[in-house]
Amino acid sequence: MASLGSLPKELLLHVLSFLEPPELVPVQRVSREFSKIARDDVVWRARCLRDSSYLSSLRSRLRLQNLNFALLQAANGVRAPSEETGEANEDSWIKCISGLEVDGDRLSSSQRLERERVRITANWDPIFPDEQVSWYDEYIRRQGPIVVSWFQTPYAHGTGTKSRSAADFVETRGVTLYYPDGEERLDGKVLAVSPLDDGSVCLWHVSGGSATKRGAIVARSRPGILFAGPKTRSNQIDSGVTECVSVDSQRHRAFFAVQQNLIEVDLPTLSVIHRETFPWSIATLSAANSAVPLTVGTSLGLHLHDYRSRSPPRADIVDTIDAFDGTKVQLEDISQDPYRQLFDDSPLPPYVPLAQPGPVSILHLPVEGQPSSLSDDIYVAGRFKSILHYDRRQFSRIKGTVYSGANLCSMTSLPYPFSYEDSQARRQARLSLEQVEKSKSAPGRTLIACGEYKSKGSLELYGLPPVGEPARNRQTCARSKLMSVVNHGSCLAVADGMGYVKWFERDGFTEVRRHRIGHSERTEGPSIFASMPGSGDLARKLLATRAAALSSSGEAQVNNNDLVFWTGEKLGLLSFSSQPGFGSSDFEKGEEQSATPEELQLEAQEQAYSQKMREALLRHANDVRLANYLGGPSRGFQ
Repeated sequence: MASLGSLPKELLLHVLSFLEPPELVPVQRVSREFSKIARDDVVWRARCLRDSSYLSSLRSRLRLQNLNFALLQAANGVRAPSEETGEANEDSWIKCISGLEVDGDRLSSSQRLERERVRITANWDPIFPDEQVSWYDEYIRRQGPIVVSWFQTPYAHGTGTKSRSAADFVETRGVTLYYPDGEERLDGKVLAVSPLDDGSVCLWHVSGGSATKRGAIVARSRPGILFAGPKTRSNQIDSGVTECVSVDSQRHRAFFAVQQNLIEVDLPTLSVIHRETFPWSIATLSAANSAVPLTVGTSLGLHLHDYRSRSPPRADIVDTIDAFDGTKVQLEDISQDPYRQLFDDSPLPPYVPLAQPGPVSILHLPVEGQPSSLSDDIYVAGRFKSILHYDRRQFSRIKGTVYSGANLCSMTSLPYPFSYEDSQARRQARLSLEQVEKSKSAPGRTLIACGEYKSKGSLELYGLPPVGEPARNRQTCARSKLMSVVNHGSCLAVADGMGYVKWFERDGFTEVRRHRIGHSERTEGPSIFASMPGSGDLARKLLATRAAALSSSGEAQVNNNDLVFWTGEKLGLLSFSSQPGFGSSDFEKGEEQSATPEELQLEAQEQAYSQKMREALLRHANDVRLANYLGGPSRGFQ
C-alpha cells in the first residue's frame, strides 16, 4: 500500500486542508516536504478568512441593514444559515450573501460558488500585489496565544543584588530599536535602546542570540552621560516626551532629547560624541536614517539636523566630551559647552516656526511602493488640529495641511493607496474582482494617525494621492485615547489608554483581536492596587521588531515579528507563543538566597558575554569610522 507521502503534492495538500489548525501544525514535523506543504499560503489564507471577524462583521452588518433572511429565502430560494443549528459555516454564508441557492433547481454549480468565494476573499484580503507575506505567520498573529514578558529591570549603580529594593529601580524614559547588523533582517540581531532616568543609556536583547538572553540587559553606560552637569530639574529627561530617542543603525548612532539638548551617542562604545543645544525644548524626534537628516521638533519650531556631514570623531574627543561634568570647561572643549551656546550671538540655524506649539510625532514618508526608501515628504502631528506637510527640498515653507480635528499622538504610513469609498464597499463585500484590483493598483500612499477626539480614541487613515491633499477621514473611535499605532504584518496595532493592544484590519474599522497588557509588578511584593480593575499598565509606545518578510537567505521566517512596548517606566515584549514568557525577576537572584558556585559561574559567563558583545561592537564601530574616512562602504556586524 502506497504511503501518504507518495501522493502528488496537490492531492496531499487537498487532504491536509481538511485538518484543523491544531492538527495541521504537528504535520510540519514529519519532514521538510510536509512542513512546506503544511504551510501553504492558500490553505492558511482561507483559514485566516474563515476565523476572522470579517465574516461575523459582515453578518452583523446585513442584520443592521434590515435584510430579512426569510425574504431572501422566498425571493431567491436561499435557505438562510442558522447559527442555532450549527449551519452558519463559511459556504452557507457565501451562498446567502451571493444569492446562491442550496437545494433548489436554480443554478448552483460549484464553479459559481468558487467564484463567489474568490470574490469575497479578494474584498477581505488586506495584502497588496507587491507585498510578500506568510499566511501561516499571519494566522499565528491573528489567532495564536499571546504572552507578555517584561525586560530585565535596571537598578541604580552601586546597589548589590542582596540590598536592592524598589527605591533602587531606575525608570526608562523612552525606547527605540537598534539593528547592529546595520539593517533590518529577519535573522539578524535586534536590541532595544532606552535612556534611563539617571542619565545612562541601556541596551536590551530583543531577539537573536541565545533564547535565554531575551529581555536581558546587554550593556549599560555609566550614569549622567546624558546630562550637562549634575542631575537637576532643568536638565533631566522629560517623561512627557514619547519620541525622545532615535537610532541610525547603519552609522550606529543614537540621538537623545534632553530638554533643549540633543545628545549623540556612539552605541558600540556608549560614549557621547556630540551635543547640540536648540533654542527651545525638544518635543519630538523623527526616525533617524542615514539617507536623510534628522528632523527635530521643538516646542515652537522644526529643525533639520544633518549629522552625516560631520567627520568621524577622534578617540580623544570622545573621551573629553564624555567626561564633561559641567563644572569646569577646558579650552579645547569650549565649543561644546552647552551653557556657552545659550548666550551665543551667532544667528540661529534655519528652522520652520510653528503657528501652534506642541508637536508630538514626526513622520518621514516612504516612497510610493518602496517601503525601504524615504521620500522628501515630512508630516508633523501633535496638539493642533491639522497634520502639517513639509517638503525637505523646500523646508522653509509649509506645503500643505491635512485637517484632523483630533489631538494626535502617533503616526505611521503604508506605501500603498487608500480609498474611503472602496474601503467601505470592501467591508460589505460589494466590489468585483476587477474593482478590487483597480483600487489596489491605483497610485498613492496611506497616512495613518491615532490620538484623541472629543475624549474618545480616534484612528484615522488618509489616502495621499500624487496631486492634492485628502479630506478628513476618521475611521473608528475607542472608549479611551489611542497612544500609539504601528504596522504589524497585515494589520494595524494600536495601544489605548485602558491598557489594551488592539489589532485592526487595514480598513481601520474591523477589529481583529485585542489583548490586555496587565501588571508588571513582582509577585512577592504587589501593591494594594494590583487587583483593582483597570489598574494594569498601558503602552505609551509600540514598536514592531520586524518589517521585512524574508531573511537574508531568502527564506521566510515564521513567528518572528513581536511587539516591544514602553509603559513610561518599563519595557515589555508581546509575543505569540504557548510557552510562558520571561519576567524581570528571572534575571535577578533572591535577596535572602546566597549565590551558589554554579550561580557565580553563570554570572561570570554573563559578564564575559556582555564584555564580548561590547568589544565586538567597538571593533565594528572602528571599521565604520575607517570606512567613512576612506569614503567606502563598511562591513556588516560580525
